[in-house]
Amino acid sequence: MVAILSGNARPVVVEPPTASGLLPGNVASPAMLAASDVTSSALLHRMPQLRAAKPSAPVVKPKPKPKPQPKPKPKPKPKPVVRVVQLVAGMDRQQMDNAAAIVKKAQSMGLTKWAMIVGVATAMQESRLYNVASHVVPESLNYPHQGTGSDHDSIGLFQQRASGSWGSVEEIMQPQYAAGAFFRRLVQIDDWEDMSLTRAAQSVQISAFPDAYAKHEDNATLIVNALLN
Repeated sequence: MVAILSGNARPVVVEPPTASGLLPGNVASPAMLAASDVTSSALLHRMPQLRAAKPSAPVVKPKPKPKPQPKPKPKPKPKPVVRVVQLVAGMDRQQMDNAAAIVKKAQSMGLTKWAMIVGVATAMQESRLYNVASHVVPESLNYPHQGTGSDHDSIGLFQQRASGSWGSVEEIMQPQYAAGAFFRRLVQIDDWEDMSLTRAAQSVQISAFPDAYAKHEDNATLIVNALLN
């Protein structure tokens, strides 16, 4: 009950509204709800910071990239050892190099030391261990050579005939090829390993001076030993 003063200074008692004239205590009228929604929307429009903060997505830190592993450095290849063979038997460097070509070819073919001695002694007799070209075979002058001759069409370390079946002129002028051609025929001879140097060499070369090879056996042996040791 509320008392209100009237103009006569007499309190006027105003009866509170009855329960039937009120809405339930916790329920607002539709008009009030609509007004409230309009007011809230206006405030949110003017002050967007009043909106409820949306939950932010969790921050995912990028995984650190693995550091590239340094590539292993290749092991340095061992430097080839340059072996200088002592000059023996009165030979010069060119002659020793040619003898070395003969020995290496025999090794690559799996031949014995005796074959090496026979090969070196034969080349000593035929060309004095020089790779010789020939004026009779002009083409031979186009390839590396260490002197010239004119004994028919014989060329190279073993004076193999260019007109024969030894190989092309270019091939015969290569010391290792010429040595291989000599050894391929040597190993086809029966019991060549049991023959004297002269007989073994002559069986391949068919020389007009078959006994000339024997005198080179001692020096050829010295040369081969120096190259193998």
